[in-house]
Amino acid sequence: MTRRQALARSGAGIAGIAFTGTLSELFVGTATAQSTLGHSGYGPLIPDPNGLLDLPKGFRYRVLSREGDPLRSGEGPVPSNHDGMSALAGRHGRVHLVRNHENRHNGRIPVPTIEGLTYDPMGKGGCTSLMLDARGKVLSERVAIAGTAVNCAGGPTPWGTWLTCEENEDKAGTNGYTKDHGFIFEVDPADPHRSGAVPLTAMGRFQHEAIAVDPKRGVVYETEDAFERPFGLFYRFLPDKPKGGLGSLRAGGRLQAMRVPGVPDLSPIQEPGACFDGIEWVDVPDPLAARTAIRHQDFGPKGITHAQKLEGCYWGGRCVYFVSSFARSAEGSAADHYGQIWRYDPDHRTLTLVIAFGPHTDLQLPGESPDNICLAPSGGLMVCEDGSGAQHVYGVTRRGEVYAMARNGQNIGTADDPEWGEFAGVTFSPDGDTMYVNCYTPGTTFAVTGPWRRT
Repeated sequence: MTRRQALARSGAGIAGIAFTGTLSELFVGTATAQSTLGHSGYGPLIPDPNGLLDLPKGFRYRVLSREGDPLRSGEGPVPSNHDGMSALAGRHGRVHLVRNHENRHNGRIPVPTIEGLTYDPMGKGGCTSLMLDARGKVLSERVAIAGTAVNCAGGPTPWGTWLTCEENEDKAGTNGYTKDHGFIFEVDPADPHRSGAVPLTAMGRFQHEAIAVDPKRGVVYETEDAFERPFGLFYRFLPDKPKGGLGSLRAGGRLQAMRVPGVPDLSPIQEPGACFDGIEWVDVPDPLAARTAIRHQDFGPKGITHAQKLEGCYWGGRCVYFVSSFARSAEGSAADHYGQIWRYDPDHRTLTLVIAFGPHTDLQLPGESPDNICLAPSGGLMVCEDGSGAQHVYGVTRRGEVYAMARNGQNIGTADDPEWGEFAGVTFSPDGDTMYVNCYTPGTTFAVTGPWRRT
């Protein structure tokens, strides 16, 4: 399958992405290969004369924030490495845009340390929060949490906060850190001092990527983006206070990892529609990973199920969806692929592969290495690409078609060896009128408006 043949219908039944008014289910049937032939989506991308963001005709962008510019709060410069993001509804039509900064110990522009909002003064990562009025004008921009490390993705909660995830498991004394890292932190973008900088230790210490919350049960699902074998696990956290609310996750709970019986590695499963039942959840022996990283721990004679590049995670209707961005046998995976989207149904304890990408691709076309992912007003998906070659935000229609929505025009390489930074944090305003997305490098936050189709 090429990128242009990434998704489609199977021979017997209709496949693709389906919605109801209550979003009771996102994917129905199976998805295999079908060429879009350039006829889906919003039309061809038009090169931006300013060299920032290429969009289809009729769409416009505004730059809301750019690394190095002053924060409107006066707390310092806008930090670098813009990553995961969410748009949360505020009062009087306002939008709180909370944004991660994936700064490592050597990050270019650290998140400014603020009293009461700083976990480890030697950590350079964290979150910033923008407040926009009903017309999309930026009213404020400030630090929401500081002193964390490699804040990659995360996810919103049903009670209106953001869970930011450290994609890092350095312990105190490593890379200059004064505290252990690898935790999830809760952020209240409307009033960060209400949430502070408290690690949710019961949710595990590992290379976190993203989360999704089951709004009915309060269960939090977590992905792990580990960079070496054994690769990451898919987790669920059973909170002691499942009804939620700011601070409820501090009460603790049980961390478990997913076991697919007889499947030690998800990468060889590449037939869309493949379904496994009897999914098991195994208690993590040591969630704090005091001596051994969780993915290395002993889960018993049956082992545990791993997958390379577990990234995006979101809740839809009654199921949780998660992304394996790619798998490479040369790096230790059992098979190669250019992206999978999986669905776990907690009611029936089933795991289904709903979309498979690649591996044969044209790197200049959209549709490879899916990372951050969100629902679109059209009823399909918007996906941030994190791969080689040109970098896109690409859409997936309800009919299972892939199309380019945006292309990064900022060359961070050279004329002879061009390179384009990845996209991250795609999200929509609560009213669906604006798509917000980050360019990772140079850190830039865009607001995109235009003739969005609606379901």
